[in-house]
Amino acid sequence: MAIDPSAAFRKAIVGCLPNAKIAVDPFHLVQLGNLCLTRVRQRLAHDLHQRRGRKIDPAWAHRMLLLRGYNTLSARGRDRLQAVLATDDPTGELGAAWGVKEALRLILASPTIEAARAAKARFDAWVAIADTDETDRFAATITSWWPAIEVTIATGATNARTEAANTAIKHIKRTGRGYRNNAHYQARILLRSAHRARQHRLTSQGTTAKCE
Repeated sequence: MAIDPSAAFRKAIVGCLPNAKIAVDPFHLVQLGNLCLTRVRQRLAHDLHQRRGRKIDPAWAHRMLLLRGYNTLSARGRDRLQAVLATDDPTGELGAAWGVKEALRLILASPTIEAARAAKARFDAWVAIADTDETDRFAATITSWWPAIEVTIATGATNARTEAANTAIKHIKRTGRGYRNNAHYQARILLRSAHRARQHRLTSQGTTAKCE
């Protein structure tokens, strides 16, 4: 069963389904890694400049670049990233936190459990090098969820479809500016779900609604 990294969710599943294997969704783990890096960046901005980040600060101006996976960056993007860490990271903590974030991505990209465990050892080494409160807390979370991470790597289980359905339902509610009648709300959700299922079926058959 794939879930978000929530202790409440895990407790409920263990209590109701003691034999179920729990997998943690990779998207939320990457999100936690990005949040860790962001917190380090924000703390350093306050420590170094006694204020929040501004456009004149390379780390703030390229904050989204810092969150990108290194393997997804172009050569120009990698040069800009190197320039940011060289010019706006005098303590080295930002670069170390970035390394921790990337080490997590390598864990999740591992093809086997053995490779993941080796990547986890490198992750722990990066955490020791970083030596910050933010990365230590993040590492503690990863260690706590490690059995579920191994299940994720072994099975590829994810709750992406559930998250997508939840987002679609929220979008329906926002578009309708809310629903006073709960039955109407449920009917709208079911109609939307049926429409998406029909589109998926037509696409898989190599046809379109007009051809049908």
